[in-house]
Amino acid sequence: MAPEKEALEETSMSWKPSEKEEEYFARMEFERKKKLEEEKHKKLAEAEKQRLKEFHFMRCPKCGMELIEIDYKGIKIDKCSECEGVWLDAGELEAVSKLEKSGLEKLFSVFRK
Repeated sequence: MAPEKEALEETSMSWKPSEKEEEYFARMEFERKKKLEEEKHKKLAEAEKQRLKEFHFMRCPKCGMELIEIDYKGIKIDKCSECEGVWLDAGELEAVSKLEKSGLEKLFSVFRK
């Protein structure tokens, strides 16, 4: 074996990282593991959110029974099949408020018994 190669192998085998280098590598390893855990928690949170969405989709927030969707002049209004509650999605209240008085009365007549 060449003397230069032997010297190189000896120094590489006996080389040990300094205290600052060990601290740096430990910190890098911790940050990597921490990031993996955060991603795992995020995926679990997303999965739980999806499960709850599927469980509660088109269910009355008050009693939990099924909602019936009614389309009136392009506004989708949800009415509970049990407690008769009326629910609006985001933006629908603004759309209802823009209806003329006669249109609003007709809308409410749809829900009267």
